[in-house]
Amino acid sequence: MSGTEPDSSGGSVAAVDGWTTGAGAPASPPTGGRRPVARLILAAALLSALLSAAGTYVFATLALEPADAGTASGQPAGAQPISLTESDAIVRVAAAVKPSVVTITASSVSTLSPYAVPETGVGSGFIVRADGLILTNDHVVAGDPSLEVTFDDTSRLAAIVVATDPTHDLALVKVEAGGLAPVTLADSSSVRVGELAIAIGSPLGTFTDSVAQGIVSGVNRTITVGDRTTRNTANLTGLIQTDAAVNPGNSGGPLLDVGGSVIGIITASASNSEGVGFAIPINQAKQLIAQAAR
Repeated sequence: MSGTEPDSSGGSVAAVDGWTTGAGAPASPPTGGRRPVARLILAAALLSALLSAAGTYVFATLALEPADAGTASGQPAGAQPISLTESDAIVRVAAAVKPSVVTITASSVSTLSPYAVPETGVGSGFIVRADGLILTNDHVVAGDPSLEVTFDDTSRLAAIVVATDPTHDLALVKVEAGGLAPVTLADSSSVRVGELAIAIGSPLGTFTDSVAQGIVSGVNRTITVGDRTTRNTANLTGLIQTDAAVNPGNSGGPLLDVGGSVIGIITASASNSEGVGFAIPINQAKQLIAQAAR
């Protein structure tokens, strides 16, 4: 994309799919000789051996049921806490969530030249209700284009926009289908810096069902986004920052925790650096989803 907006540090960042962004008590002394020190050294040695030999271990609670089937503890019904290597956790999350992630193709006709020129953009989305309700970014579907949704099994269906929230860059589209597999929605207010983050989407509009791994790099970020065609700008606030690979086409796709629950909706990435992407916290979308259910 062309054009950048300055950030608060003097740099510039650009976003996904035609958007431009700009930032924003001590222990008692040991007794009994040197035994405590020896134990500490031994513990450190064992930890080092574990990390180098078998990879880091993560404790995952795999969400096996939709979010609305939750229990009083806040965990989804059927969730199972298990210990996995980081690699195993990512493999399980990818297998569980990919059927819920879609590619959205938006086709329209440009009126910015003397000729009617077809324009096509590709973004991502994910199923939030079994009857065909899909969450994505507002900028993926802006301009009232003709929409086609491609599912994990390569089947395709036409879609219509049923609700938008431009302030938070959110939109809901609907396909005529039933029995689909919705994602589980996390509580994004509990997201912690440093936790594992997994992105699934269609980078470059070509590599569908691509899985990228990173961490939550920051929370509560503010950026300025702009449409290079209309030159309109807006601020997005409270965003999750991640170093998971985010590219054009990932917009609207899910950012997931280690248990496979959605913590955010991918919306933008920095153009002048690598590993600086942003996602809208999923809590910002829950009211829009609830209203569409009425």
